[in-house]
Amino acid sequence: MQATRLTLICHARTVAQKQARFGLDEPLDADWLGKRPEPGHGYRNVRQLLCGPELRTRQTAALFGDDAQVVADLADCDLGRWRGLSIDQLLKVEPQPLQAWLDDPDAAPHGGESVTRLYHRVSDWLASLEGRPGHVLAVTHPFVIRAAVVTVLGCPAAAFNRLDIEPLSTVELRFNGVWRLRTEGPGQESLE
Repeated sequence: MQATRLTLICHARTVAQKQARFGLDEPLDADWLGKRPEPGHGYRNVRQLLCGPELRTRQTAALFGDDAQVVADLADCDLGRWRGLSIDQLLKVEPQPLQAWLDDPDAAPHGGESVTRLYHRVSDWLASLEGRPGHVLAVTHPFVIRAAVVTVLGCPAAAFNRLDIEPLSTVELRFNGVWRLRTEGPGQESLE
């Protein structure tokens, strides 16, 4: 049986990320776009290019191909009324709810999606890929990638906040009976 290869790519930088704010449906950072690094089109044999519905993921996916399919399960975590706010603002006006959200993966004091709900959404999406062999490239958000890594490694949900996912970073996952996190060395991509 051929394995399912999933490359998760974090969307490129936005102004919200630069300012340590929770994202809105904003475009990529215009300053970054003017001097962006070449993302590399070294992904041969990609069966499917997927992305979240937000503008920033659709714009980033366009760097890798013209035929990205929007997938609702790749949407960013719904942070409810905290969207657009910075951590500094929340520390001033809602320090206890923010701390509760950081400490308890079931908490959703913002009125949106809890980390646990996000984790289940991403786990279900990963399960849907298990019977589809080939290479899937998915452009999504740091929170979604965190949830995927926590799922694959079987970590407790509390590990979610211990992962940092940078703009345009990639995570490789493989499924061949079980999901595995795969690191790749220099030049490995050209071997496939």
